Amino acid sequence: MKIDPEWRQAWRWLSVHAMTLGLAISAAWVAIPQDLRASIPGWSAASLTGVLMVLGIAGRLVDQKKDK
Repeated sequence: MKIDPEWRQAWRWLSVHAMTLGLAISAAWVAIPQDLRASIPGWSAASLTGVLMVLGIAGRLVDQKKDK
């Protein structure tokens, strides 16, 4: 296993964006009060997080280098 030689540019990668959003949604779900959480379908946060994680995997497979 090797570290990507352009790891300093990781903040620009689609995969990092998707995984960060997934983490933020999970953290927000835990942080909101129980009574507010009861009014939101439980599957919505889990599904959205799952979709973002799959997009994160797909983002790593896409060539994201800019043409110069």
